Amino acid sequence: MLAAREGASVFCVDLDADAAAETAAAIVEEGGTAWASVADASEEADVVRVLDEARTRLGALDGLVHNVGIAQGQGLAGTSVEQWDRVFAVNVRSHFLACRHALPRMSAGAAIVLISSQAAFWPVGAWPAYNASKAALNGLLLQVAKEGAPLGVRVNAVAPGLMDTALGVHVAGDYPQRASTPVPLGRMGTAWEVAYPVVSLLSSESSYITAQTLLVDGGLTALRAPAAP
Repeated sequence: MLAAREGASVFCVDLDADAAAETAAAIVEEGGTAWASVADASEEADVVRVLDEARTRLGALDGLVHNVGIAQGQGLAGTSVEQWDRVFAVNVRSHFLACRHALPRMSAGAAIVLISSQAAFWPVGAWPAYNASKAALNGLLLQVAKEGAPLGVRVNAVAPGLMDTALGVHVAGDYPQRASTPVPLGRMGTAWEVAYPVVSLLSSESSYITAQTLLVDGGLTALRAPAAP
């Protein structure tokens, strides 16, 4: 929504067809330009298909925001091998696939923003696969940024903290300590407060920024990160 308000034509992709269509329709209703498509981000054929479809619809790929993540399992003993592999397929392999196939389709001046998490820096909840997958994104980010730099493509990540979103409310059911976590700014963040830095990193205003992970967490990680429960 924010990217469209700033003048971008947007190609919305989701595993849920209704969700993608709803977002695209909301953009069009505001006078923007948007299309919707369906894909499983962990499947290579789907990733290639939607990237080609997006480039055809948009005329060029100037920006990619990869916002995909799941959490499964409870603690080491309560996380199965199947759950571990599924989390890494969605949380790491999908980012690898998107970047691998997007880079050669993007022109100089383009930008990629990966959505990570504060879990990349300290363990949250009791989700070893989720925490490890977000830490793995840091390594992937640096490699993609290294390969993107000669092409003129910048690659950064935004790592949200405790967010007041539907997913955040769902997570709170498995992590009751979340509500009492002492965020230095005194509250959870909103999706819009993630969107603004994402759009900034996509824009030419951030033309000399690459290979960085920006924490959007109200100061929690740097100032008052609690011990893992």
